[in-house]
Amino acid sequence: MDSEPRWLKELTTADSLRLLGSVAFGRMVFNQHALPAIRLLNHVVDDDAVIVRTHLGAAALGTVGMVVAYEADAIDAHTRLGWSVVVTGVARLVTDPDRVARYEQMLRPWVREQMVHVIRIDPEIVTGYEMLDGADF
Repeated sequence: MDSEPRWLKELTTADSLRLLGSVAFGRMVFNQHALPAIRLLNHVVDDDAVIVRTHLGAAALGTVGMVVAYEADAIDAHTRLGWSVVVTGVARLVTDPDRVARYEQMLRPWVREQMVHVIRIDPEIVTGYEMLDGADF
C-alpha cells in the first residue's frame, strides 16, 4: 500500500448523486430515542432523491418527517482511492400508489421482510468527495 497522502476533491451535486446511484446500498443516519442511530439499507436514486423501502417494525420507518442523512461510498482498501457522498434531507413516506408500485419494481428487498413502506429523501444538502492520488489531481 502506498504511504502517500491522498487529495480530496469536492464533487458537484450532480456527480455526487450520480455516484450514489451507482451503488446498491448505503447507511441512513437518524435519531432514535434522542441518540444517533445508523441502519444499512439498499436504495435507488430517482429524480435526484434517495428511495428506500422498509417494513412496519423497522427503525427507519420512524424517520418519517425527520431530518436524516444518507451516506454511501466506494473506497478501495488497497489504493485508498474512491469516493463518499452524504445526502441530508427530510424523510417522507411515499403514499401515491403508482409511485409505490414503481419503486417496488425498482428496489427489491435484501432481507426476508415484507417491505410495504417506501421512504423518499429529497436532498437539502449534498456533499461528496473523491480521494485522488497526486497523479489524478
